[in-house]
Amino acid sequence: MPVHARHFASGEPLAVTFDAGTVTAVTPSDRNPAGWIAPAFFDVQINGCHGVGFTSPHLTPEQVAEVVGRCRTHGIGTLLPTVITSPVETLSHAFDALHQALEADTELARAVPGFHLEGPFICPDDGPRGAHPRDAVRDPDYDEFRRLQVRAGGRIRLVTLAPERPGALRLIERLTADGVVVAIGHTAATGPQIRDAVAAGAKLSTHLGNGCHVVLPRHDSYLWEQLACDDLIASVIADGHHLPPAVLKSVVRGKTPGRVILTCDAGTFAGCGPGRYRDWGTEVEVLPGGKIVVPGTPFLAGSGAFTDTCVGHVMRAAGVSLAEAIDMASVRPRQLLGLPVPAVEEGSSGPFVLFDWQPGGDVIVRQVIG
Repeated sequence: MPVHARHFASGEPLAVTFDAGTVTAVTPSDRNPAGWIAPAFFDVQINGCHGVGFTSPHLTPEQVAEVVGRCRTHGIGTLLPTVITSPVETLSHAFDALHQALEADTELARAVPGFHLEGPFICPDDGPRGAHPRDAVRDPDYDEFRRLQVRAGGRIRLVTLAPERPGALRLIERLTADGVVVAIGHTAATGPQIRDAVAAGAKLSTHLGNGCHVVLPRHDSYLWEQLACDDLIASVIADGHHLPPAVLKSVVRGKTPGRVILTCDAGTFAGCGPGRYRDWGTEVEVLPGGKIVVPGTPFLAGSGAFTDTCVGHVMRAAGVSLAEAIDMASVRPRQLLGLPVPAVEEGSSGPFVLFDWQPGGDVIVRQVIG
């Protein structure tokens, strides 16, 4: 039976037929469907959810599959499991478990084309460090990265680091030569240091506007420097908590939707009820409404939302269209990593997301196909 839905960009009513997740026919629909179809969301920064964190010394392949399955219910057909600043033993175990999970399950491997290493080569200062444990922060070390890459089966595709740390520029050059995308994040870099990082190959700003000092210089700051750099794509956490609407709107307008990637930055306790928990060696608190914080500080500790929430919120806060929001959540991440973008056309294998949406409202995911 064909699926009847509107194309996310054109609004055209379509009848789309699938066979084993591949589009076999696309024709005009003879109905007036209320739902929509688009390439499924691709989130480059998922730390875990529902009490399972990828940065765990006890992570199992079964837990990896559990997180990916829960993300799928939110329209996330593809994701990069994110492992953050930790002792090398924890990082090694996490990548072992992730690699084993993908080796054992081809469908899981389709949904997870790579991993994101966020840290440990970041700024140790309060604010830029975020919720990352200070005692695990260290200087860039290509040999350490190579050992982790072996444990990951060569699947680390994205690395977030602070370019001001000793040896960072050389590491950026070597990672870029290896085909790994480098992001600037959790940093206190000066303008020249950011420009040097871009010249060395950095392509992304990780969750721009977050992982920052509480107070910044009015003019000369790493926030403005990255916002103004046309060679940097910016990921933003559009969950309604990490960035006020005016800031989110300013970033999207400054970068343009063509240089913005939506991430939910879902934390270990996304989907969990209010309360205090421990993660990454740090106590975190899930507040009513889903906001996750380091107790007693203004610092956030990942997000309690998923990418479907971010797509709806960015339309309301930044005034972008449905097509622009979907591009930021689905198309741009794939382009950043050099991966094919599913198209609603015959022969495309997806994955695709079916969802309900009305202007000004939330995105309600019905199904991921493919």
